[in-house]
Amino acid sequence: QVQLVESGGGSVQAGGSLRLSCTASRDTYSNYCMGWFRQAPGKEREGVAAIDFDGSTVYADSVKGRFTISKDNAKNTLYLQMNSLKAEDTAMYYCAARVSYGVVAGPRRLDEWRYNYWGQGTQVTVSS
Repeated sequence: QVQLVESGGGSVQAGGSLRLSCTASRDTYSNYCMGWFRQAPGKEREGVAAIDFDGSTVYADSVKGRFTISKDNAKNTLYLQMNSLKAEDTAMYYCAARVSYGVVAGPRRLDEWRYNYWGQGTQVTVSS
């Protein structure tokens, strides 16, 4: 079992930045894939970014070049640095984790169904 706790959400103006953090209750660096997902009001949850145990990353097209996913293994913490935020980035952001039996290539790594453990979410609101 892995418990995930997100933090760092808030309100920011368009063009601003935020850094989300997700702390795991146990070591996840050796064989877990970690990801960030988001859900806007009235929309389905979508994958934003994911990082596998080997450090490889995948991003949704909508955030490429603006968001960066990273992890600090010593702190069991996952990050999402969000720059050049837009109003359409407004959503509840969720951290997720799954045991990785092998690196999943490409956008399939952002499939929601692959992930077993989820945090409670942190709200990000971007005003234009």
